[in-house]
Amino acid sequence: MSDPSSSSTEPPDESDVFTYNGGRVDPGESANIRYGISETYLGDPVRIPVTVVNGERPGPTVFLSAAAHGDELNGIEVVREVAHDWDHSILHGTLVCLPVMNVPGFLAQERYLPIYDRDLNRSFPGREGSTSARRMAHRIFTNFIEPCDFGLDFHTSTRGRTNMLHVRANMDDSAVARVANAFSSNVIIGGEGPSGTLRREATDAGIPTITIEMGKAHRFQRALIDRALTGVASVLAEFGLHRDSAVYWPGWRTVIDDADEKTWLRADAGGIVDMKRGRGELVREGEVICAITNPFKEDDDIVTVEAPFTGLIVGVLENPVVYPGNPLCHLVGLEDDTLHALERELRDDEPGSRSLSRRTGA
Repeated sequence: MSDPSSSSTEPPDESDVFTYNGGRVDPGESANIRYGISETYLGDPVRIPVTVVNGERPGPTVFLSAAAHGDELNGIEVVREVAHDWDHSILHGTLVCLPVMNVPGFLAQERYLPIYDRDLNRSFPGREGSTSARRMAHRIFTNFIEPCDFGLDFHTSTRGRTNMLHVRANMDDSAVARVANAFSSNVIIGGEGPSGTLRREATDAGIPTITIEMGKAHRFQRALIDRALTGVASVLAEFGLHRDSAVYWPGWRTVIDDADEKTWLRADAGGIVDMKRGRGELVREGEVICAITNPFKEDDDIVTVEAPFTGLIVGVLENPVVYPGNPLCHLVGLEDDTLHALERELRDDEPGSRSLSRRTGA
């Protein structure tokens, strides 16, 4: 970025200045901010890290957020690398990078705010004078989300499960669908999202936002991080923030709407799970996905779980113990054209599937 001290003496166009309560970032400048959103039991400030990169040239403003759940780490590294490792001399527009929104949860390495176990990602857009979670959400939302034109919110699966990289988005909203398609994931799961989630509330406020799910909690998973960075670059190209870059096509894509075949397969017996298939794998109808056994591995008590239809395993259990009703895997159906494209890709990758996993974020 240019040195503000060597820039023209002409004042910047105020429409291109990024402002928040307590500061501003002019075109051609970047700022690392520790922004106070609450206080601890000792009265010390709770501050979230924010990096704002305002390009020298005008363009859209986009937010990249992560760790609304404090133990979801993959997105943190995606946001940090975009903010600090990429060349922003060519940037048209502004990046608002929030790598750790749930600072108390992050410090405790817990999913929820360790304040009455509140879920920050069910508290947006927040409200002053309300609960601690909603007050935090309000300060994040009004200062760093509302000024944006669209957003990317990064998540992982909860503890004990893992997801292949995929997007969740309200595909009935054309502006959201444009962001989702530009991110270039193989799988998009449609739907508004629950009330209080950042993507739903931002979208309802006129800021088209998608969620990117990737991997598991408590980890940096390099292959997934790299695949997500490809998606971010593709979105920036689509919306003209990086005008010399190209939008990436992943080779095949399936969009799963609420009416389509998708299901969490759940255990009908308690026991120890022997998982036969992993995230990102294609399974045929009737194939065994896992077996549930008791501590004695008695043949008469083994319960096998078969795929009810041919589909792709998007999410899968990693904790090998279950009660009846616990989720085992998230299976989505594929249209014939998508299935054939995936089969061709699998044949091209034989005898191994590593290159496929890198491309799909599996």
